[in-house]
Amino acid sequence: MTPPASVSTSQPARDPAPIARDLPPIDLHRHLDGNVRLTTILELARAYGIRLPADNVEELRPHAQIQDVVASVMDFIARFALLKLVCVAEDAVARIAEENVEDTAREGIDYIELRCSPACMGERYGLDPTRVLAAVCRGVKAGMARYPVQVQIIGIMSRHLGEESYWRELEAAIALMGEGVIGIDLAGDEANFPGTRFVRHFARARAAGLRITVYAGEAAGAWSVRQAIEELGAERIGHGARASEDPAVMRLIAERGITLEVCPTSNVQTQTVPDYARHPPPQLLRAGQRVTLNSDDPGISAIDLPHEYRVARNRLGLTTDELRTIQANALAAAFIDDVTRARLLAIAQKRAT
Repeated sequence: MTPPASVSTSQPARDPAPIARDLPPIDLHRHLDGNVRLTTILELARAYGIRLPADNVEELRPHAQIQDVVASVMDFIARFALLKLVCVAEDAVARIAEENVEDTAREGIDYIELRCSPACMGERYGLDPTRVLAAVCRGVKAGMARYPVQVQIIGIMSRHLGEESYWRELEAAIALMGEGVIGIDLAGDEANFPGTRFVRHFARARAAGLRITVYAGEAAGAWSVRQAIEELGAERIGHGARASEDPAVMRLIAERGITLEVCPTSNVQTQTVPDYARHPPPQLLRAGQRVTLNSDDPGISAIDLPHEYRVARNRLGLTTDELRTIQANALAAAFIDDVTRARLLAIAQKRAT
């Protein structure tokens, strides 16, 4: 994928990503429903008789991908509307999930946690969230059978769909814990649907044994990060770009060993940060915070994980050692057991020799 000009690293496509070969490339924050191939959108639309705003890839691109910056996070999320158009049936959902696994393998990623909101994906056609998430699990399993990448699934609970919908998404995630679902996330309209509304949901999630990551500190300030940690039990924070607004929250993150799932390009596109030069990862890393690099919504942002590593080097000014630390942080923060962690590391080290 070619990044939009406004967020381009201004480096040629052949510029290698500064990813250490002896550590596994890992993406902890990718929305599979934000990574639908344009060709797949066209093919599914034709198969199911769905009308699209364009009938070829290049004319469809501006409707599906960010061409510049957008006014807010919610304007970015609006791009999901087109992608939801083709989540018309469980087979379509399974195909999208399987293709995500293939795309991940082609990027050279060893381990990824794909996340999605089953209620959001199935909303347009009234699909049951449990059946949608089950279709995602089937697609991921099919992909892993074909490609050398390990995948786990994080169920998203969409804030803007309300608390009752959240219960349905949570119960879907719990029901499918043995089928590849490992954790739960709270995403969507952070500014208007604060995490305080979902404390009981997260208590239920923790009791069921789900791992916890929470999208916070993007559309809302550092207080949202604090609430996610103290009241929701977040082990990781999605984005967290505004955590640095409050030194006390920064101390809390460090004291609790919380990992930040940083997504530079989408943050610039949503104007969460004004530009790459003012994106906080360098300051966070140098303050001892556990930072990781992630792709967020590759299909919407027109990027991949290697692109984010090039951005981190070329635009954020991170050193080779700092980028290596980021990879090590991702391995340590992944929702996997120590046996799997050691196996991923051994695979990378063998590849490097």
